[in-house]
Amino acid sequence: MNEKFTLAIDQSTSATKFLLFDGKANLRHRLLLEHHQYYPKAGWVEHDPLEILENIYKGVKALLENSGVAPQDLLSVAITNQRESVLVWDAVTSQPVSPVVVWQCQRGAAICSELKKRGYEEMLRSRTGLIIDPYFSASGVQWILEEIPGLKERAQAGELRMGTMDSWIIWNLTGAKVHATDQTNASRTLLYNIHSLSWDREILSLFGIPESMLPQVLASDQVFGSTDIQGLLPRAIPIAGVMGDSHGALVGQSCFTPGMGKATYGTGSSVMVNIGSIPMRAPDGLVTSVAFAALGKTHYAFEGNIHCTGATIKWMVDELGILSNSAQSEDLALSVDDNAGVYLVPAFAGLGAPWWKPDARALICGLSRGSSKAHIVRAGLEAIAYQVKDLVDLMLRQAGIELEELRVDGGPVRNRFLMQFQADMLKAPINISPIEEASALGAVYMNFLALGQAKSLEQLTKLRTRQEQLKPQMSDTQREQLYAAWQQAVKMIL
Repeated sequence: MNEKFTLAIDQSTSATKFLLFDGKANLRHRLLLEHHQYYPKAGWVEHDPLEILENIYKGVKALLENSGVAPQDLLSVAITNQRESVLVWDAVTSQPVSPVVVWQCQRGAAICSELKKRGYEEMLRSRTGLIIDPYFSASGVQWILEEIPGLKERAQAGELRMGTMDSWIIWNLTGAKVHATDQTNASRTLLYNIHSLSWDREILSLFGIPESMLPQVLASDQVFGSTDIQGLLPRAIPIAGVMGDSHGALVGQSCFTPGMGKATYGTGSSVMVNIGSIPMRAPDGLVTSVAFAALGKTHYAFEGNIHCTGATIKWMVDELGILSNSAQSEDLALSVDDNAGVYLVPAFAGLGAPWWKPDARALICGLSRGSSKAHIVRAGLEAIAYQVKDLVDLMLRQAGIELEELRVDGGPVRNRFLMQFQADMLKAPINISPIEEASALGAVYMNFLALGQAKSLEQLTKLRTRQEQLKPQMSDTQREQLYAAWQQAVKMIL
């Protein structure tokens, strides 16, 4: 009998990944297709939803061909996706009527400023767990409806649908039969009440979004519909296990108990700590979201998002030209004994949590005649670890919990210098995932629960293969000195 596989589609900001997992959740095959980033105006970021959809059909076909896996050996599809990015489409033709407004896009900034001026911050924060910021989906949808002629009226007439990328994919894979999202994605829109676990009507009217546009919200471990992937498969298979990518990584890292945290290092970074089954208020500058919803229970997390982590290394390669590739950064950082007082605050797209200063700009300080490119590279890597510490310290204080360990994933975790420095800064073990694709693995775990391949969270934890742990080595005095100087550098741009 042929081996059977779960297909995971990981639709992220710069590319869509296609991954095949076996029955023990081991990643066996993967393929990646990039899509274009569009920057029509300063601060705006868009994607073409049809290009992404086309890539999904092409990518699944190519993955099966390259891996030699027969279409009939796919059991089901799990989905994980870039969060907050949102679009609007026609309910009858399924054609998009807007581009994808990407999470990095600032076009909703004026809408957000207006709501703050009108005093809505506390109401929105207490119900959604989020702060008013164009990062979250709501202002992007309001902008689409108000600025694209005719859409407001069409939305009110019930002709349009809106959704985050998971909804767009599910809608198309099911031939427009299912309009759904999961609790994790819903909790990042600024429209979802995390206490009642439902779309909040008062908030919808505040943003001028008719309820008819919205997807149904399901738990992460449910069956969302079925698909034959545009006739590619001989029969329809279930779509089961859907999660926003950061939540997927939390689950993929088996952070099922309070006090367990994960950091995903990508273009930016998401730091998330499980706080249990009560949606506590997050400290200022951070947010509370649904961590995952499984086995009939909703779990919550504190989260902070850093705009520039991996992007800082990319900037040194592409713009500064002081590295020929990102892998070089480790050797260069280790070629000097310390940062020689050089600090880089990478506020290229403003500062995210916990500062939330969208107009802040990046800074390099502490340069002397003896500063070399190695010091700048080292300062860039250290900045990633400092930003993660900023968030983790804040979360732990608020939740009154200790950090057991930080589980990490994403491309930059291969950088040993960065990971050791991260352990030193947090004064806690860093657990490096053997699988870079933790987000997809989390969606597959939810898929296993949905389809009865796993019956409990404990069973999922046992699937987790052994990974590498780095322990802190730095003295308290040195840690405190370095971190105090970092805080001074941040103050300069605030």
